[in-house]
Amino acid sequence: MTRVIYYTASTLNGFLADEHNSLDWLFAVEPPPPGLYERFLGTVGVLVEGSTTYEWVLDFEGLLADPGKWGTLYGERPTFVFTTRDLPVPDGADVHLVSGDVRAVFGRFREAAGDKDIWVVGGGDLAGQFLAAGLLDEIQVSIAPVALTGGAPLLPLRVESDRLTLRSVEQQGQFAFLTYDVARTSGT
Repeated sequence: MTRVIYYTASTLNGFLADEHNSLDWLFAVEPPPPGLYERFLGTVGVLVEGSTTYEWVLDFEGLLADPGKWGTLYGERPTFVFTTRDLPVPDGADVHLVSGDVRAVFGRFREAAGDKDIWVVGGGDLAGQFLAAGLLDEIQVSIAPVALTGGAPLLPLRVESDRLTLRSVEQQGQFAFLTYDVARTSGT
């Protein structure tokens, strides 16, 4: 059964990126053991992300100058980008620009995912929209031993403990890897 998973990394105090949308803090931490990301990606049929995340990946990976790297990073998986602007797409990448309410286009994600999962890559605002719409099944977050003074929050909305059930905690190198099941709200 297809699940919708918010899979991300965060600082100890709950930021995805710093005030300049930089992830330099993340790459300064010794990475988790090899193979963990690849195993997760093997369960994913579709990626969904916001425009800030998408533009950061394009820039950081140099994907417009070297579009062949897209396949190396994400394979043949379709990617849906929530945006209100026209954004560049690397040649050959299966990228779809969408806008509006996540519920209005969710059927497209589910259909494209087939029997695999939907990965909400980020950011926190988009993941919060999935959560508020009752469409998020799971949160997987790697907590880095870093604290920032500000930036993009992991989830910019209030979530009470009755919505989240801690399923597992693992040490992955310097990271604490937490998995939460998300309870659906009534009516969703």
